[in-house]
This record gives sequence, structure tokens and C-alpha cells, in this order.
Amino acid sequence: MAARHRRRIATAALAAVAVLAAVGASAGCDAVNKAIDCVQTADAIADSVTGLQQAVENAANDPTQTDEALDSIEKNLDKIGDKTDDVDVNKAVDDLRKAVTGIRDAMKNGDKTPDVAPVTNAAGELTKVCTSS
Repeated sequence: MAARHRRRIATAALAAVAVLAAVGASAGCDAVNKAIDCVQTADAIADSVTGLQQAVENAANDPTQTDEALDSIEKNLDKIGDKTDDVDVNKAVDDLRKAVTGIRDAMKNGDKTPDVAPVTNAAGELTKVCTSS
């Protein structure tokens, strides 16, 4: 199921990049570049979410993988946050940060296999917002 979700996110990201490249001639280059950055970073976050899902599944073997995946998501969220002033994108970034914090809190409270669905859902929403902005 994670692979199917990942493919859907990647397909949406690639479609958005193609549309943005085509629109580049009629729109301001700066806006197009920001949108492409958003899509590319959202795609990187999708990769990190996939890594997070795998890390949680393998938490018994190496619990540090979960922290590394969460760190990767947060690093990419910083990239998007620094490059956009779009209200919808910023809300999606905030929602994803809250979901990441929720997983970190659950792990601190002893949950070795926290529910990653909120992160997956928030990452999907971010990709949707980036591709429609």
C-alpha cells in the first residue's frame, strides 16, 4: 500500500513539473521556480515518508532509523518554508510538522511502532497543495 501511495505522489509531482515547465513562458519565472522547488521538495518528503514507514516497521532492529527519517522530513519542510509565502503551502507544512511532532512524542512515551498515517496523510496534502499552487 505504501508503494502505491508513493507512486501516486511521484506521478502527481512529475505531472506538476511538466505543467509548470510548460507554463513558464507565460508566468513569472520566479513563481514557476518556487512552485517547482515546492514540488521537488514535496517529492523528497514523500521519499522520507516511505523511509519512515519502513523504519517504523523495522524499529525493533534499528530504532535510530525512525529518528533519521523524521529528521529528513523536517529538513525538507524547512526548505519549503523558506521558499514560499503561499498560505496553503504553509498550512500544509505546519500540519506535517505537527504530525512529525506527534510521532516523536509517541516514541518518547514508549511507542516503538507509532501510527505514521497522520504523516502520510499530511505529506499527501502537501504534495496536492504544491501541485495546485
